[in-house]
Amino acid sequence: MSSTVTPMMAQYLGIKDEAPDALLFYRMGDFYELFFDDAVAAAAALDIALTKRGKHLGEDIAMCGVPVHSAEGYLMTLIRKGFRVAVCEQLETPEAAKARGSKSVVNRGIVRLVTPGTLTEDTLLEARAHNHLAAWVEVRGEGALAWADISTGAFHVTPCPRVRLGPDLARLGVRELIVTESAGVEAVADDQGTALTPLGASAFDSASAEARLIGLFDVAALDAFGNFGRAELGAMGALVEYVEITQRGRLPALRPPRREAANALMAIDAATRRNLELTRGMSGGRDGSLLWAIDRTVTAGGGRLMERRVSAPSADVAVIHARLDALDWAVGRDALAADIRARLRQAPDMDRALSRLSLDRAGPRDLGAIRDGLRVADDIHDAVSDTDLPLDRSDLVGQDALRDMLDAALVAEPPVQMRDGGLVASGFDPDLDDARRLRDEGRGVIAGLQSHYVEATGIASLKIKHNNVLGYFIETTATHGETMRADATFMHRQTTANQVRFTTVELSELETKILNAGARAQEIEAAIFARLRSAILDQSDAIFAAAGVLSELDVITALADLSRAENWCRPKVDESRAFEIAGGRHPVVERALKREGQPFVANDTLLTATDGAAIRLLTGPNMAGKSTWLRQNALIAVLAQMGSHVPADTAHIGIVGQLFSRVGASDDLARGRSTFMVEMVETAAILNQADDRAFVILDEIGRGTATYDGLSIAWATLEHLHDVNRCRALFATHYHEMTALAAKLDGLENATVAVREWEGDVIFLHEVHDGAADRSYGVQVAKLAGLPDAVVGRAREVLDALEAGEREGGSKAVIDDLPLFSVTPSPPRAAKAENAAEIRLRDVMPDTLTPREALDLIYELKGLT
Repeated sequence: MSSTVTPMMAQYLGIKDEAPDALLFYRMGDFYELFFDDAVAAAAALDIALTKRGKHLGEDIAMCGVPVHSAEGYLMTLIRKGFRVAVCEQLETPEAAKARGSKSVVNRGIVRLVTPGTLTEDTLLEARAHNHLAAWVEVRGEGALAWADISTGAFHVTPCPRVRLGPDLARLGVRELIVTESAGVEAVADDQGTALTPLGASAFDSASAEARLIGLFDVAALDAFGNFGRAELGAMGALVEYVEITQRGRLPALRPPRREAANALMAIDAATRRNLELTRGMSGGRDGSLLWAIDRTVTAGGGRLMERRVSAPSADVAVIHARLDALDWAVGRDALAADIRARLRQAPDMDRALSRLSLDRAGPRDLGAIRDGLRVADDIHDAVSDTDLPLDRSDLVGQDALRDMLDAALVAEPPVQMRDGGLVASGFDPDLDDARRLRDEGRGVIAGLQSHYVEATGIASLKIKHNNVLGYFIETTATHGETMRADATFMHRQTTANQVRFTTVELSELETKILNAGARAQEIEAAIFARLRSAILDQSDAIFAAAGVLSELDVITALADLSRAENWCRPKVDESRAFEIAGGRHPVVERALKREGQPFVANDTLLTATDGAAIRLLTGPNMAGKSTWLRQNALIAVLAQMGSHVPADTAHIGIVGQLFSRVGASDDLARGRSTFMVEMVETAAILNQADDRAFVILDEIGRGTATYDGLSIAWATLEHLHDVNRCRALFATHYHEMTALAAKLDGLENATVAVREWEGDVIFLHEVHDGAADRSYGVQVAKLAGLPDAVVGRAREVLDALEAGEREGGSKAVIDDLPLFSVTPSPPRAAKAENAAEIRLRDVMPDTLTPREALDLIYELKGLT
């Protein structure tokens, strides 16, 4: 067997050594080919055929491939399955390689590493969600997190101690985290579903990072951007270095870093985000989330900004008031806001188009996106120029020269790919127009030249013809041959039996132009594309700013549309510890009920704290709406501090610094955690972290263990919240014994959800009022759920006996006297016979009754009872 390594395979192996941890997409003509173990892994992940190509060191070479034109779909599949991909392109044409020698291999090289945090293509990204790449480092106990979305250029940094890393990753939805090899945060990243990428410690060096950032942003010092600590510099420097590595030196148009103060935002941990379904519903998608219920934005940039604000409500009163002022402006100008929204619907995603242009990964439509976006910005500026809009609208204008250039240069609908041609409008470049004319109208141009020669020589039989040997030539009869020879313009090419053939300098040049017209047109268009790209990148900061104002306008007009349609109100937000809601509603549940034509029962909440805690202990049956009330108050706080109106009649909210939610049941079997263990871990996090600015909602603490264990844990938890955390809290429980604590704890008051019993059934009123429930109505709820009548009847008997046993001071007699495991089940209770009034009511349609008919019906029913 031969062990000779072919030149191509030697090239492949050398390139593969540059990216040993990635699948190598090796470009061969119209395909990306994968070999050896890469092929085996990719074929299995993509469900494509695995073949073989020759041998290497005596072994078959496994091979598979994907077409270049559809590679993005395959890339997305591989990235979602946890792979990284190195894209290796041909760096020269096959003709150029042959010019170096008949057996020369086409030069190839890796042009890009595709990782979860470095995607830029629209087809690989969610248009309305960020794709964050982050770097975290700890320097002498000081932690910092830097993050960027290279598809939009956003770049931020914040102090981030180790304990905050998990919540911040959850808030940002970080796809990929860069850390030092000894960071020890694998479990945190795994919890958030974040890909972890180790980088050498030198990448996090603060001194070299500062120099790298100064060079990147072309400034003398970073002071203008903020006062950054060593850890912050290290995190930013490592992020930039990783982007340089993956993009092979082509940096995206990153904006200067913005420093986020540690306490500028409402702190929300990962468990609370899941429990409250802020941006993702229980299914993992947007449906059913708060974002789903409120997002009426019409642009991709506006959608991303809305998600950012839902994920990270502000804790700065001035920022919140500024956002609410802008929203009030839009609410008060219905017609103008609707006009702005109509214009915004025409706005493309300038942020992502600009990023692709900076990475030299753009197509013609990205130029069109910048042109169209600037046009929309200019139109909206004209629409709001004479108003008192409380936003700086100056960034919407100032790009007239660039917009005019793009308007003149580009066709109305640019093609998808440069190779498709037709990007540049007619009349913009005379040389391009000539090349296109020759390419598209070559015969007509030749015919015109022939007419010119006929007129100049007076020889009507003169023809311009073409064959594969001579190319274009002028042909005339032998009779006129001498006349043509006498004219220096015409140069003899060939004489046949009956014809004489000539050429001219003009015809030769025209032939060359016609043959090269297509390639020449592409060449000129590519040069114009490069010129326009350069002009756009020169104005990248101004374009980013304009896109930011458009996104801001999209969010405030979308929230205004929501507020008007759903009758929401402006909340009063201040530095107090107030929490007063009148007529509060759950935005997600209310939307779902509206679809079914059902009303939502609004409820008040009074939870204002002064020096100590303010806690409501909520009792009542399952299905009565306890969890809805808990969640709706937390969501109202989120909405208020993100700068939105809220679903209530009135709302007064003192700044919530931390939001904690322990609602619902789940397990974590992969990590060996039962439902009860998960509940305890999340409760421990709340008790260890909540301060007097926290807002906490807790539902059914202790239910996952024995009754007395659970009651004792819930009791102690409530006392700790009151005495130690001293926070505002809503605490729902079925342990009615705890209601006695209201007499002992000054900041605790009882509340209950109203129900009515009617002949053994329970009717939920969904109304929260002061007081305590006397029972849980669990058996009635079980009946509503559809348990068999025999089971429900038996449960009633057991419940009655157990309650009697408790009253008598013991349960042993109950066990002895009640055959719980009787072979013969108790018969179901007989169905209650309907009376005449109930039979009559079955056929009544209340919505169709007139007032007089309703009164008559009351008298009729009274006579039947």
